[in-house]
Amino acid sequence: MAEHTRSSITIDATPATVMAVIADFAAYPAWTGEVKEIEVLGTGEDGRAAEVRLLLDAGAIRDEHVLAYTWDGDREVSWTLVRSQMLRSLDGSYTLAPLAGGRTEVTYQLAVDVKIPMLGMIKRKAEKVIIDRALAGLKKRVEG
Repeated sequence: MAEHTRSSITIDATPATVMAVIADFAAYPAWTGEVKEIEVLGTGEDGRAAEVRLLLDAGAIRDEHVLAYTWDGDREVSWTLVRSQMLRSLDGSYTLAPLAGGRTEVTYQLAVDVKIPMLGMIKRKAEKVIIDRALAGLKKRVEG
């Protein structure tokens, strides 16, 4: 990922527990505000989603896109854009690092390129909002 935004959070759960929540796409509408509909289009040999269609509704921005996922056990999941109406590219990842006491540091990295012109500063701010909301939602879902 060339220009990306990154943030981390500590979750009181093991990497396996955190990754199980990340891999449970059917539950995304319950804990991610923007994801309204989700469909797993294909799975990999490990049984985890390889391609997923998401319908997002963030008020002024409504888009449907398909993402391709790559899994590295309970250590990392990354994704890249297959197709979208509004996005030119979308690359992201969750990296999970075990901490003492059965906790996990989760780092979310995201790079988005939209088809409409947007200043870099505004784009990075939007990425930061997406990341912070996702991490907070993930923490609440895992620990709740």
